[in-house]
Amino acid sequence: KFDPYWNDLVVAGTDSTTGKPFLGMIDKIGTTIQENFLATGYGGYIALPLLREKWRPDLTEGEARALLEDCMKVLFFRDCRASSRIQLAKAEKGQDGTTAAATFIVSDPYDLDMTGAW
Repeated sequence: KFDPYWNDLVVAGTDSTTGKPFLGMIDKIGTTIQENFLATGYGGYIALPLLREKWRPDLTEGEARALLEDCMKVLFFRDCRASSRIQLAKAEKGQDGTTAAATFIVSDPYDLDMTGAW
């Protein structure tokens, strides 16, 4: 019985043995994955193809943030129950290890340009 543990967890940080960045995921049945980019839930269907197409190992932080914002914008418009408010975090080697940006709105659903759509 999976109830209430129907979760997929993403873990980011630094590998304590090698000192290299780590990004991994464990799903609800215990399968572990370590990759350069991950997505769970609906993002696995919609965002992963975008990430596979546009990700490259030498992305700058600004380019990576723009790519994540594009993915979240597409997910927001494809899911009628999604919130437009998101928060991005960066895991890096250092004293506290993570920095989180302020919450921001990906796109206002009432800001769409519908003049030429119909």
